[in-house]
Amino acid sequence: MRALIPPIWRPGKGRPQSAARPRRGPEEEAELEPFTAPQVTSGDHVRGPLGAPVTILEYGDYECPYCRGAFRDVHRLADQHPELIRFVFRNFPIPQLHPHAEQAAEAAEAAAAQGRFWEMYELLLQPYAHLDLDSLAMYAEMIGLDIARFRRDLTDRAYAGKIDRDVQEGIRNGVNATPKFYVNGARVDGKVPLENLAEAVDRAVSAASG
Repeated sequence: MRALIPPIWRPGKGRPQSAARPRRGPEEEAELEPFTAPQVTSGDHVRGPLGAPVTILEYGDYECPYCRGAFRDVHRLADQHPELIRFVFRNFPIPQLHPHAEQAAEAAEAAAAQGRFWEMYELLLQPYAHLDLDSLAMYAEMIGLDIARFRRDLTDRAYAGKIDRDVQEGIRNGVNATPKFYVNGARVDGKVPLENLAEAVDRAVSAASG
């Protein structure tokens, strides 16, 4: 199960609107550029060896119940081969469905600015996590952030641009639901994406080990 992007999606204040494309004829379809494969950059959040031969990249939404449900399984999968797999997380909030998703993503980026991204990431994806401002501030205290700086960053929307860049790159990469996974740049599709993800990771690990 996944959270599907609505046909008309307005990612947030100041962002361009994304709408479902109208049906095109065969000649027009042939002119469309294919989706691009994601490339890991220095601006990404990476867990695991930087030079690992297998990369699991996820576009996720902190308020998406399917992202929360996949959270532990994905990391158990990566932990089976810690020397071979790195995990990358990118923001893809869908505010039309999840009204707190953008603020949660900004909280994670504010934590990253203080060297605590993964600690905040894990708290935000817990099944019980609340994403209102007071709860986010409580999580920030729990992981030892400078609270005044954290609140200021959220008030100023200091990392909205970073999140928007993730979203726009996700659109270019063909993200159509959350969570959306890629293994070594190849998009993982299917009604049960974690099953397909495990198979894709197994193939990539076998290739890297062989």
